[in-house]
Amino acid sequence: MSAARENEAAQAVDKVGHNNMANAIRALSMDAVQKAKSGHPGMPMGMADVATVLFTRYMKFDPARPEWPDRDRFVLSAGHGSMLLYSLLHLTGYADMTLDELKSFRQLGARTAGHPEFGHASGIETTTGPLGQGLGNAVGMALAERLLARKFGSELVDHHTYVIAGDGCLMEGISHEAGSLAGHLKLSRLIVLFDDNGISIDGPTTLSCSDDHLKRFESYGWHCQRVDGHDPEAVAAAIEAAQASDAPSMIACKTVIGFGAPNKEGTAATHGAPLGDEEIAAAREKLGWPHGNFEIPDDILQAWRAVGQKGSEASRQWDERLSKADAALRQEFQRRMAGELPGGLDDLIADFKKNVISEQPKLATRVSSNQVLDALAETMPELLGGSADLTGSNNTKAKSQEPVSAPDYDGSYVYYGVREHGMAAAMNGIALHGGLVPYGGTFLVFTDYCRPSIRLAALMKQRVVYVMTHDSIGLGEDGPTHQPVEHLSSLRAMPNLKVLRPADTVETAECWEMALRSQDGPSVLALSRQGLPTVRKEGTDNWSALGAYILSPAHGDRQATLIASGSEVHLALEAQQQLRDLGISTAVVSMPCWEAFLEQPPHYRDEVMGPGSLPVVIEAASYYGWERWAGLDGIFIGMRGFGASAPAGDLYDHFGITTEAIVSAVRNGL
Repeated sequence: MSAARENEAAQAVDKVGHNNMANAIRALSMDAVQKAKSGHPGMPMGMADVATVLFTRYMKFDPARPEWPDRDRFVLSAGHGSMLLYSLLHLTGYADMTLDELKSFRQLGARTAGHPEFGHASGIETTTGPLGQGLGNAVGMALAERLLARKFGSELVDHHTYVIAGDGCLMEGISHEAGSLAGHLKLSRLIVLFDDNGISIDGPTTLSCSDDHLKRFESYGWHCQRVDGHDPEAVAAAIEAAQASDAPSMIACKTVIGFGAPNKEGTAATHGAPLGDEEIAAAREKLGWPHGNFEIPDDILQAWRAVGQKGSEASRQWDERLSKADAALRQEFQRRMAGELPGGLDDLIADFKKNVISEQPKLATRVSSNQVLDALAETMPELLGGSADLTGSNNTKAKSQEPVSAPDYDGSYVYYGVREHGMAAAMNGIALHGGLVPYGGTFLVFTDYCRPSIRLAALMKQRVVYVMTHDSIGLGEDGPTHQPVEHLSSLRAMPNLKVLRPADTVETAECWEMALRSQDGPSVLALSRQGLPTVRKEGTDNWSALGAYILSPAHGDRQATLIASGSEVHLALEAQQQLRDLGISTAVVSMPCWEAFLEQPPHYRDEVMGPGSLPVVIEAASYYGWERWAGLDGIFIGMRGFGASAPAGDLYDHFGITTEAIVSAVRNGL
């Protein structure tokens, strides 16, 4: 940042004083929550001092350019205290965070939702609220910064990720996974400011928690400090020590929740409810803030605006460095940060499919996926893969990928360890940071562990790819604890999420292409453990992108439509041939993606589904949701309960998911 801008901002802050700067946050937070008759005033009031120190002295940002790639990232993991963030955005001059928006806190259509939502307003880096998720996101952001700094140099990538986290964030189990991973990878640009106020909704945290959080994080390899969160100089010194550390840092800031509310501060009464008019009036008197509701004196507002403006020169200087960078490096950086796919991807996928159609291999789709990744990794250097300790089972590591490790950060594959929660949350942060396309794997049944992060990725419409293998009872002997039954239905119920279940290697390549081209949400690839024959014998266009298509048309007037996904498609093809020998005409529909099929025009959906024919659904999973396509009177061949422990073939026979069962059902249904 330029010395002139720095000095101007520092002089303005000194003139009005730290207390007035912090009290502006407290007053706006009290007033907005009171007007909404809903919200959490205590955390913003307690952490106002810490936030003021961070933003006035250390944060690198430019409100006039909210998406400047080299800005510091600020994550409010304790998202219930959203008025802290909204107040900061308004005070520092983000154009879309007006005073009217603060007055509309928690109201329909306002940018100021109850918890910060990515995309609602500039300066909101991620959607937070589910506690601990923001901390997990921040780990991904910090990892992305280190990887991109290694690739493009510190002239273009050199920033910190700051987090405000509360007791709830650290009680949640995800904090263990995220903290352990960050410590292992030595993410020194990650600084967590812990609002150590000792209060949760139920009352004192001593009711439920005796942990020493700093000792826990020290065991992960973090640099840890304790400070008085209401002592600006102590907070500043701690942040500077954290910046100088070669490890991620946690600063436990001892604060008083609801600071300044004379009758309620330090109690759970300030946590999740308005203070009330009388308490707010008393707080104004105690804080020495004689101004009206939503009133910020001009000198204090201008001091905050000077803080916001000081980043403009740093942003301009960064532009100069970018313009002087090697042309190829500059273009690659800009392409990646824009989220654009590299040229030649269409040809790569088309050539891959031509080879598969020629060779017609029998492969598990998890193996097919690995072959696709081998090709993609050579073309897409921004691919950042990983697995939750199942690399050899998920087949998620391409041949050309090397592990990510500290301190060089040269690799493009993350060994996440048995940390499904942390992996999924970090992938969200990686996607939000920009410049990398994250994918990560585990078993489909363990989407239960990843679900909070998958849901947030869908809510934020982020391109995150989940490679979920062992997608049915076909995984065999591991038994019902590992055999997903209801998971496909559950995931298909989630808005903005594409659930992709390919039938063979050709469809696997097409589903990967769909996932990579998805700019409006994440994708789950549900992949088989067992080998599957090649069922697509033609077509280099992406038929899977239609969601469903007629894989094998009827011979004569269609009497039944066999609708299947993934590993059951080849059973439908076998049944079609046997039914044809019996004089029964059927069509086979492969449906790898419900969500994409719903986007097709009605006439195409009718063409595929064949209204008037008998619908027969075949999927080794729950029937729930298939009624949309088969109707209440349709026939279902699949799972009615949990699986069992046995070889895959025995299980398919035992549960009646066989060619013979399909043939019998059609004959009885006509």
